[in-house]
Amino acid sequence: MRPAQPAPLVGGGRGGGRLPAAAPATKAARQARISALIASTPIRSQSQLAELLATEGVAVTQATLSRDLEEMGAVKVRRPGVGTVYAVGDELPGPVLRALGRDGLGDRSEGRFSRLAAELLVGIEASANLVVLRTPPGGAQLLASAVDRAGLDDVLGTIAGDDTVLVVIRDPNGGPAFADRLRKMAGAADDD
Repeated sequence: MRPAQPAPLVGGGRGGGRLPAAAPATKAARQARISALIASTPIRSQSQLAELLATEGVAVTQATLSRDLEEMGAVKVRRPGVGTVYAVGDELPGPVLRALGRDGLGDRSEGRFSRLAAELLVGIEASANLVVLRTPPGGAQLLASAVDRAGLDDVLGTIAGDDTVLVVIRDPNGGPAFADRLRKMAGAADDD
């Protein structure tokens, strides 16, 4: 039988100063560190982020990291010369668009969605109560998650593949109207 392996150690070389990897005392502290890393370093994957956190002495499981990113509103965005990386909060690149709610004023959740739609939507088609959204490869699940999180009253749910999202609309004939609304939110509508 092998002896138990010690906890991974971080920091320091030989001698003292080496501490076991451990999570910050609070979730807020961990999320603040994640946000700071995303702001300062192009983070392309959760595994890269977990490795960076580990080098700083922050041990985190993939499930916890995924939940943290979701709660923080982190999204993957395309940055010129860098590729697809995580971004958080109001620092999202790309056009910031006014969301168009039914009353034309929109709300905060639709605002976040409209910024993401502007980044990811490459095509929209509708029929009856179905809307098909096209994204670049790998973007569909992010866009579907944003639709779900936006809490849009007229959306029953979404199904995402790699580059296609199927949105099911509550109104049996509401697909075309919802597609037009998304075009406006993404800035793809003609100015009338």
